[in-house]
Amino acid sequence: MAGHSKFKNIMYRKGAQDRKRAQLFAKLGKEIMVAAKMGGGDPDSNSRLRLAIQTARAQSMPKDNIERAIQKGAGGGDGTDYEEIRYEGYGPGGIAVIVDVLTDNRNRSAAEVRSIFNKSGGNMGETGSVSFMFDRVGQIVLKAGVGDADTVFEAALEAGAEDVTSSEDSHEIICASDDLNDVSTALEAKFGDAEESKLIWKPRTLTAVEGDTAVSLLKLLDNLDDNDDVQNVYANYDIADDVMESLANG
Repeated sequence: MAGHSKFKNIMYRKGAQDRKRAQLFAKLGKEIMVAAKMGGGDPDSNSRLRLAIQTARAQSMPKDNIERAIQKGAGGGDGTDYEEIRYEGYGPGGIAVIVDVLTDNRNRSAAEVRSIFNKSGGNMGETGSVSFMFDRVGQIVLKAGVGDADTVFEAALEAGAEDVTSSEDSHEIICASDDLNDVSTALEAKFGDAEESKLIWKPRTLTAVEGDTAVSLLKLLDNLDDNDDVQNVYANYDIADDVMESLANG
């Protein structure tokens, strides 16, 4: 039975990963479709579409999926109108949370997001209740292998970036929101396609959480991310690496 249980566990995890990937492609496709509908299907003249395509490619989204999403958006789509909405609230430990949504049903999304907050020991607030704790900035993520930290740092600053953070896995470049397209284009010319290139909500300060509070918070963030209408989730928490490892190991 032990061997059988282990096999079933592996299969479940694989299934969960496949579902996550399909969900990711659906969210990327929705962003591409909305970008194409708003600014046209030519990425050269539509910076939002160009950045969305770039991120989709970095996530290995199939070319056919990308092209279908562009055609749907530029051609008027299937009649579905998506609305961009920002929800704000507090999670366990008083952590500030921002939820970006693309939805065709505002009432459904509001009810579902509110329910997720409530079930996780948080509460959804009014618009503006936590966004003052964040800055709206551009974020570009490059693979670590494109160059060393100094090379990327110099290129990013020359392109107009404000900050660069390098790790073993990646380089994160932060720039003013209005400069995202220009900085991304300059870095793409030097290093190739980025892993991500988008506008984000960057917390001004972080709040440390651990123990049961960290468990509850991560559950809230996972449940929000699993919602089909939710595009991105941001929060001003800081969980130490050893705590994260402990939580991952159960």
